[in-house]
Amino acid sequence: MATAGRRVLVGRIVGLYGVQGWLKLESWTEPRLRIFDYQPWLLGTAPGAVTQVDGVKGRSQGKGIVAHLPGVDDREQAAALVGQEIHVAREQLPDTAAGEYYWADMEGLAVFTTDGIALGLVSHLFATGANDVLVVRDGERERLIPFVQGSVVQLVDLAARRMVVDWEPDF
Repeated sequence: MATAGRRVLVGRIVGLYGVQGWLKLESWTEPRLRIFDYQPWLLGTAPGAVTQVDGVKGRSQGKGIVAHLPGVDDREQAAALVGQEIHVAREQLPDTAAGEYYWADMEGLAVFTTDGIALGLVSHLFATGANDVLVVRDGERERLIPFVQGSVVQLVDLAARRMVVDWEPDF
């Protein structure tokens, strides 16, 4: 599977912390402090417009996490970064175990029923309390398919960029 050049969204800068340039973060890594293990960060709000940042330090603070970026030493500099998304190069992430997948790797997979009917492409995924959900779009409609391996998801072939699901096309 080609991952070279791909970026994975791992968090976002959501606010300011103190007056010395510290920032509040939202992290989507597990555990959430692992976001600091994946550096350099690629900060940006639009595709292509990114700034590479290395040497970020951070810690837990109350119920959240905070970070200090090199060269950002006052509140005014930090305020300019609020709203930036934090991406990392896909190659920085560790390999997954058999049967485990990064959401970013499943985005764009062609989805077919067990009868070979094309349902569309995986647009994105989201978590629910019970299971993750695939959002599959074909241009005309959007399907929400539970990502439950074995009963619904029959096959994930990242190399072939396809997925097979036990799902009714009209549902």
